[in-house]
Amino acid sequence: MTHPLSHSPAVPSRFNAASHCLAVNARLRPDKDALRVVGGDGRVTRMTFSEVDRAVRGVAAGLSDLGLSPGARVMVRMGNDADYVLVYFGAIAAGLVALPSSPQLTPAEAAFLMEDSGAAVIAAGADCVLDPASVSGRIVIGPSEIAAMADGPTLLSYADTVADDPATLVYTSGTTSRPKGVLHAHRAVFARRPMHEHWQGLTESDVMLHAGTLNWTYTLGVGIADPWACGATAVLFNGPRDPARWPALIESEGATLFAAVPSLYRQILKYADLGAHNLNRLRHGLTAGEALTPELLAAWQHATGKPLYEALGMSEVSTYVSSGPTVPVRPGSPGKPQPGRRVAILPEEGEPVPLPADEVGLLAVHRSEPGLMLGYWNRPDEEAAVMRGEWFAGGDRASLDADGYLWFHGRADDVMNAFGYRVSPHEVEAVLATHPGIAEVGVAEMSPRPGVSVIAGFVVLKPGEAADEACLIAWCAERLAAYKCPRAIRFLDALPRTANGKVQRKRLVATA
Repeated sequence: MTHPLSHSPAVPSRFNAASHCLAVNARLRPDKDALRVVGGDGRVTRMTFSEVDRAVRGVAAGLSDLGLSPGARVMVRMGNDADYVLVYFGAIAAGLVALPSSPQLTPAEAAFLMEDSGAAVIAAGADCVLDPASVSGRIVIGPSEIAAMADGPTLLSYADTVADDPATLVYTSGTTSRPKGVLHAHRAVFARRPMHEHWQGLTESDVMLHAGTLNWTYTLGVGIADPWACGATAVLFNGPRDPARWPALIESEGATLFAAVPSLYRQILKYADLGAHNLNRLRHGLTAGEALTPELLAAWQHATGKPLYEALGMSEVSTYVSSGPTVPVRPGSPGKPQPGRRVAILPEEGEPVPLPADEVGLLAVHRSEPGLMLGYWNRPDEEAAVMRGEWFAGGDRASLDADGYLWFHGRADDVMNAFGYRVSPHEVEAVLATHPGIAEVGVAEMSPRPGVSVIAGFVVLKPGEAADEACLIAWCAERLAAYKCPRAIRFLDALPRTANGKVQRKRLVATA
C-alpha cells in the first residue's frame, strides 16, 4: 500500500535554504522578533528578522573571505546560543555546508567528525574543548571572530545555489561503530512545507518554543527553520535542563507551540507544577524523536487540556508522517504520511513491491521525495544498503492500515533511540570493550519501566574482576557524549549468541 503523491509545489531550480528562511521576512516584517534565546538567569536575547538577516549575511561574508571553496564544511561546536544559529545559517547563505555538532561530544568524537567530513572551519564556543592535533590545518573561529563577522560587511545577496547543492551534513549513528554523515541539499528546507500545515499548524502569528539543543535536526528544523519559513518567532532556552522550568517558559514567552521529545513531556508531568502557570496561549504540543505512548498522550491532555501531535522521521528524510490539525490523533500511531509524501511498506526480502494494508514490512520513502538526503558522505556501501529500487528504506518496520495511519513495529536493525538521538550499539560496545576488565560486551535498549527506554551494557567480566557498574558508566562518560552513555550495566556469565557466534542483542535483556 502506498500513500498517494498529491500535487505539491515544485522545488525551484535555484534555491538557497537560508534565503528562503530570512530574505522575505527581512523585507516584509523587519522589526518582528525572529529569535529569542532565554538564558538560565531569565535574561532574553532578542533579534529581529532584520537583525538576523544582516548578521547571517555578515557571517556569510566573513566565511567567504577565508578563501573557502564552494561546499567547504563549517563545523559548529557551540551551546544553545544565537551564535550557533548565525554560523549555521551563515554557512548555508555563503554556499558552504553547515555541519552541526553537539558540544557534548568528547574531543576524540569531535576529531572523528572533523577528519571524516574534511571540515575546513571549526566554529567553537568559549567552553568547547578542542584536540590540538585534530584542528591542525583547519581554521578555528570563536565568539570574538563570529561577533566581528556578524557586525562587519555583508554579502549583498545570498549565494545563488542550485536546489540540489549540498547545504548541511548531519552525523547520525548507523549499523557500524562510527557515525556516518547524512548530506542534505538546500531543497530539504523547501520540502518541509507539508509539515507546517499538517503537523504543526504553523502560521506567522505563532511563537515556537523548542526544548532541544541546536546540534539536533529536530531543533534546527522545527525550532528554527520552520517558524522562519512561515514568518513566526523561534524561542530557545540556554540554561540548565530542569523539566520544571518549561511551563514557566511557555507562559513568559507566550509560546503557542511547544516542541519536545516524549521523555520531556513525561518529566514535566512528574516534576513541574502545571497548575501554577497560565498555558492559555499554547495551542498544542509537538513531539518526535521517540514513540508517544497512548498513556503519556492521555496524561498530558488530562493535565493541560492541550493535544499532542506526533511525527515520525529520521535524519535522512526528516519528518514525513504525522498527526496534526488536519489528521485526527489515533493513540499509538504517529499519524499519516503528509500530503505530497510517497510512502510505502515493502517486504523485508525480495522485490520492492509495496505491500497491502495491515501487512508489516520496511517503511520506505520514494526517491522522488525532495526532503530525501543526497546520500551518506563517503559511505557508498551503506547508501546502497538502504536503497531498494526506487525506494529508500531506513530500517524501520511498520504497517499502514486501511485508513492510511502508520503503525510502528520496531527496527529491522539494532539501532537504539536515546532521548530522540539514534545511537549505534556498535559505537557504545567499542568503548566498553576497551575497558581492561571486560571480556565480552553487548549493548541494547532496556525498559526499566513502561514508556521509558535507556541504553544498557551487558558485560561478561574477565576472571577475577569485580562487578562495578558505576566504574563502567564513568569509563563511558569519559569517552562518549552523554546521550550515548549507558544508564545501566548488567553482568552476565555469557552473552546470548547465534550458532555462528554472533551476539543476539535482542535477547540480552531477557538473558539478564
